[in-house]
Amino acid sequence: MTEMLEKLRFYQKAKELYSASWKDSEILMKDFRGKEVAKQLTRSVGSICANIEEGCGRGFGKEYPQFLRIARGSAKESLGWYERSKFLISIDTVSQRIKTLEEIIGALSKSIYTLENRKRK
Repeated sequence: MTEMLEKLRFYQKAKELYSASWKDSEILMKDFRGKEVAKQLTRSVGSICANIEEGCGRGFGKEYPQFLRIARGSAKESLGWYERSKFLISIDTVSQRIKTLEEIIGALSKSIYTLENRKRK
């Protein structure tokens, strides 16, 4: 499974984002308003990787696209949390994270579409 995951570019980006979110959370945790944002952001960013991993772990049947949908939902949630964190994290960092999330969302959407079209054929 690990070998398969390592080939998925959107999974690699999600892991990189999770690592970067640690630094962002450190900044958020310094402000009482940012603490809740940091908690939600940590959960949603972590959920992207976790759902991709679980989907791959279950094989490539009908459950896989569903787990990718959940990962995409977590990526959209993370995007929202990053937008709300702009008061504490630099605009450049927020913009960079949002760009990465948009790339992940696009790749997940394309994979879901491809997988579901294969089933129809």
